[in-house]
Amino acid sequence: SPHLTWSVCRVINAEKSQFNEDQAACCQISVRRREPGLEEDEEWLILCSTQQFLTGHYWALFDGHGGPDAAIIASNYLHYCIKQKLEEVVGGITEAQPPMHLSGRCVCDSDPQFVEEKHIHAADLVVGALENAFQECDEVIGQEMEATNQTGGCTALAALYFQGKLYVANAGDSRAILVLKDNIIPMSSEFTPESERQRIQHLAFLFPKLLDGEFTRFEFPRRLKGDDVGQKVLYRDYFMEGWGYKTVEKADLKYPLVHGHGKQARLLGTLAVSRGLGDHQLKVIDTNIEVKPFLSCIPKVNVFDFALHDIKEDDVLIMATDGLWDVLCNDEVARVVRSFLAENRTDPQRFSELAKCLVCRARGKKRGHQWMLDDSHEASYDDISVFVIPLHNREED
Repeated sequence: SPHLTWSVCRVINAEKSQFNEDQAACCQISVRRREPGLEEDEEWLILCSTQQFLTGHYWALFDGHGGPDAAIIASNYLHYCIKQKLEEVVGGITEAQPPMHLSGRCVCDSDPQFVEEKHIHAADLVVGALENAFQECDEVIGQEMEATNQTGGCTALAALYFQGKLYVANAGDSRAILVLKDNIIPMSSEFTPESERQRIQHLAFLFPKLLDGEFTRFEFPRRLKGDDVGQKVLYRDYFMEGWGYKTVEKADLKYPLVHGHGKQARLLGTLAVSRGLGDHQLKVIDTNIEVKPFLSCIPKVNVFDFALHDIKEDDVLIMATDGLWDVLCNDEVARVVRSFLAENRTDPQRFSELAKCLVCRARGKKRGHQWMLDDSHEASYDDISVFVIPLHNREED
């Protein structure tokens, strides 16, 4: 909407690949308040002019793999899932304290006390709605892609501004940070096979048939060889943050469930991410082993309450796919943001131009056959998409 002065943003591809697997979405979400006791089939009786709405604002980035198809479906559908899930709990969101029974009945006199003791607030219902929306969107992607014989998946990073709070939901390795005047606040954390090693190993421990005898769930510092059999070597299992020693058996020579380090880490030798949407048909090459059981579509949601912070004019939310973060750290991005905005105070398009600037930084410059950064390090060869979202001129709900 033109009047939303704070939602100026831009998504740009680095233009090095032949097609862009990154997708983006940005829209207003109107959540309808229902009258208590109103049945679903009676809603048509209500005139639009008498309905009340809660308004939210939504931005999302989807980084596709194995093709852009899952990312395209997610960009068209996730916001609808979020609207739907928010409407299902809207009666609880509008209460100072969510009721035990959404219908308003009180089965047990101490229900309000139990809700209070569990520290359940309206924000928790929004978080739950986002988690449920991601799961429903994943199911829809699975059905749609099976029906059309498409394959692939995508990571998903979504931001929702709703009732004075910013909710950032992440499933994958994209990242969101708040760059404030004197502070950087991470609003997401990356989910990779390495960061989720214990969850993935525990699943293999509970359901060993998922590995079909082809993989070992144990982590070792390197891939073991025949000469390691009988030796005591460093290892980790699902319950371990620390390391121990294990006498190597022949079964330990199988391919590790999580193998590699950093950007080279792979789940079942196949995927570089451990959360996201889609990949329902994905199998380990030359096997019948399905990757999907080890993938989670559930996001981690972080909440930022604007009422607790003094937001300044140049404070922004930066959302970007891993093409940016692979070559620029949080501090470097924050330096670019602060210097650029300080130098372009009068430009009405400065937030869009800042998004371009960040993409150009990560994209680098072509020198011969290579793309290089200013410090002579290799630039990003991935798709790069960036949202720059100013936080200062927010409109009242």
